[in-house]
Amino acid sequence: MDPAFWHRLQFAFTITYHYLFPQLTMGLAALILVMKTLGLRRGGDAWNDAARFWIRIFGINFAMGVVTGIPMEFQFGTNWGGLSRYAGNVIGHTLAIEGLFAFFLESSFLAVLVWGESRVGRVGHWFASLALFAGSWLSGYFIVMTNAFLQRPVGYAAGPDGSLVLADFWAFLLNPWGIAQYAHTMMGTLVTASFVVAALGAFYALRGIHVDHARRFLAVGVTAGLLSSGAVAWPTGDHQAKLVAAHQPIALAAMEGRFESGPYAAITIIGQPNRAARRIDNPLQVPGVLSFLAFGAFHTDVPGLDRFPEHLWPDNVELLYYAFHIMVGLGTIFIAVMALAAVLLARGRLARSRAMLWVLMLAFPFPYIANTAGWLTAELGRQPWVVYGLLRTRDATSPLVHPGSALFTLIGFAGLYLVLGLLFVFLIQREIAHGPPGGATHG
Repeated sequence: MDPAFWHRLQFAFTITYHYLFPQLTMGLAALILVMKTLGLRRGGDAWNDAARFWIRIFGINFAMGVVTGIPMEFQFGTNWGGLSRYAGNVIGHTLAIEGLFAFFLESSFLAVLVWGESRVGRVGHWFASLALFAGSWLSGYFIVMTNAFLQRPVGYAAGPDGSLVLADFWAFLLNPWGIAQYAHTMMGTLVTASFVVAALGAFYALRGIHVDHARRFLAVGVTAGLLSSGAVAWPTGDHQAKLVAAHQPIALAAMEGRFESGPYAAITIIGQPNRAARRIDNPLQVPGVLSFLAFGAFHTDVPGLDRFPEHLWPDNVELLYYAFHIMVGLGTIFIAVMALAAVLLARGRLARSRAMLWVLMLAFPFPYIANTAGWLTAELGRQPWVVYGLLRTRDATSPLVHPGSALFTLIGFAGLYLVLGLLFVFLIQREIAHGPPGGATHG
């Protein structure tokens, strides 16, 4: 058995499962702050009630994120000892800052939000929501900056033993790749949170319960969903794509299934990558658009995979291609759905449009899929490197950990996370059944 395959599979499973929870909490932190801000107005008690409900949902997700996140810290040693030895002196800084400062800021003020409102008052509770937002988004920043170093390493130097050391802390912490990646990632979390809030509002509206809160959830979810869905595409997604074109041209070629180089590069809407024949089967393409999106001019030459040695290609071109197109396709659908819902909201008809309510209610899983596909795109596109251009993935594993051990613990994680998932569903279902405090229950 190939050791790297099993180490990668185990980490992919644990981090994909883990990210189901922080992608909601980071986006929800911003929406809770919005609700608490609206609650400061005279007559804003209903918004405070809405915020209290979502704080409870946040708390359950936060707890699940903590439990599922702890194993990944250990996996840097148990599965990725080669990476830890080579780059730990660099990426360890942001991981430590996230754990010691941002995480504790977030968790401390979550406790204030859940249990301390009567002690700190309305304004103090608002400041706690602001601190929760700051801690949550700072936590996301440090984690993304860690990943950004793996994608485009900056601010480092080679130590006497050949491992990397931190040479310029601010260059590392303000990595331009990371700033673009962070903006794109956080807009993605807002999309997830917006769709979840809107979906619950649609659920309550369809059932005719908690009708006042249903309207508030729909208003916040649809408004934030439209803004964040648009921002994921432009400017954040556009900027991220241009950085990929400039610094990871092999990844861009694989993402688009582009096997041949040349100007007026087409963007592929539909098609199946055929690596053996080095072509796209059954393509539906728009000529020149890829050149324009990547480099700003239709006539620009875009390198294809034929321009690079095959041993430097991503090891799974097909999965990378489909992950990228799923992400982009779903993102386009999100904009359309939220634009239509926003029109109905502006006309005061959304809460009565059962067809649109059904769409919003059933759509909430798809941002999770899109975010997962986006991270798959980023990580598969970096292959065969774990630190791009410096350390290959096959050299980053822990050589003393047998593939059988990795598979055994993967099976154990799968069983444990199944139990945790069932517990999570039970707790969330119970909160939804209770509903927000106050407000009209039936329409």
